Amino acid sequence: MLTYDVDIWSIRNRKGRPKPFELRWRVGSRAHSRSFKLKTQAEGRSSQLMGALRAREQFDEATGLPAAELAALNSPTWFEHAKAYALMKWPKAAAKHRASIAEALATITPALVTSFRGAPEPKVQREALYAWAFRAIRREDGTMVCRADDQEPPAEVAAALEWLAQNSMKVTEAARPENLRTALNALSLKLNGAPAADNTVHRKRMVLSNALRYAVERDIVQVNPLARVDWSAPDKDDEIDFRYVPGPKQTASLIAAVREQGTRGEHLAPFFGCLYYAAMRPSEIADLREGDCHLPATGWGELTLGGSRPEVGAGWTDDGSSYEQRGLKRRARKATRPVPIPPVLVGTLRDHIARYGTAADGRIFSAVRGGRVSSTEYSGVWDAAREAALSPAEAASPLADVPYSLRHAGVSLWINAGVDPVEVARRAGHSIAVLFRFYAKILRGQQARANQLIDQRLSSEDEG
Repeated sequence: MLTYDVDIWSIRNRKGRPKPFELRWRVGSRAHSRSFKLKTQAEGRSSQLMGALRAREQFDEATGLPAAELAALNSPTWFEHAKAYALMKWPKAAAKHRASIAEALATITPALVTSFRGAPEPKVQREALYAWAFRAIRREDGTMVCRADDQEPPAEVAAALEWLAQNSMKVTEAARPENLRTALNALSLKLNGAPAADNTVHRKRMVLSNALRYAVERDIVQVNPLARVDWSAPDKDDEIDFRYVPGPKQTASLIAAVREQGTRGEHLAPFFGCLYYAAMRPSEIADLREGDCHLPATGWGELTLGGSRPEVGAGWTDDGSSYEQRGLKRRARKATRPVPIPPVLVGTLRDHIARYGTAADGRIFSAVRGGRVSSTEYSGVWDAAREAALSPAEAASPLADVPYSLRHAGVSLWINAGVDPVEVARRAGHSIAVLFRFYAKILRGQQARANQLIDQRLSSEDEG
């Protein structure tokens, strides 16, 4: 029991004993003592106890220790706590978020150790933590456990986990500012020592903060100590570099080049058309079904998007599949998003369905065996199309270097065409804040054009 009822008595000298100087104190109804060889040692310990009293810290009646010392004594290691945090988050976290948590903890944990002597290779540590310590599995009785606690890992992974278990700091020690700064510096770097991307740093720092909040919830520490650390994450620069976003003519050439990449290219060309003309995310295209499409014989059509299939590793999903069935990004599970599509995409989708049909569940794009079209498949086709459609200098540059560039190109086209930013954000599935953060440069250009129109109107009013 914790109490403020504490008395610290004077040090007495018991001559003839190996440790003659005895410090005595009372906590509640129980007396405690500790003997020291030197008087200065006893006085030092007495000062520590008095300091805890002056700080209005409670003492534990059973052990006689100040509350902070008792917490440190009972504290789990950071490695143990990080495993507990990953297990706590697992049941309600999306598969990609599970993998993101594991990645962040696998970066942070090797930095919070008491010694680096005999440390395994960084890649082995990362694999041991990411794939074994922070990945959960469900046993037959329904309980969730870390994979390493249920399956036998390879020898080098087992050795790495054993080393980390023995050398991991206590959470109370890891919460010291100098140690947290070490962890923050670690998450700001890639495994090869190069600076990590700004968004990666912010994402991993959030995981660290949340893990420390969980330590507060578990009564391991009193407050989240991260706010006390004088460390600044890199400034976020989310604005897209539009030098490398393809224009309408380049995009048309790229999609045409996709069609020329054999059978796979012909099958996937409409996939890239959805990326551009509807500014869809790849995960949304993977879940697009014939029933979601209004494809008239002439004129504009409409897609009613209601789900997505983000690609993740099989180890992060509940059913072992390589993708996860989800609702739209940052929307309620059953929310939908209607997106008008121009005649060029209407015709492309009509022809595709007529030629290839749909999967058993109505999906328009599927792999040969009915599964999700993998990113490696459509990325490979895209790389070949870039080489065919772009000049050697353009192909060597970051211009349209990934298929997702087409989504940026589609949103840019809408903005440059004068579509209201609110409508652009709605069609793309963005918030207004995100739209302005990513497309600020284009939107600033639209503002200049709006100012010119206002000037013209004001001038005509003056002349009248």
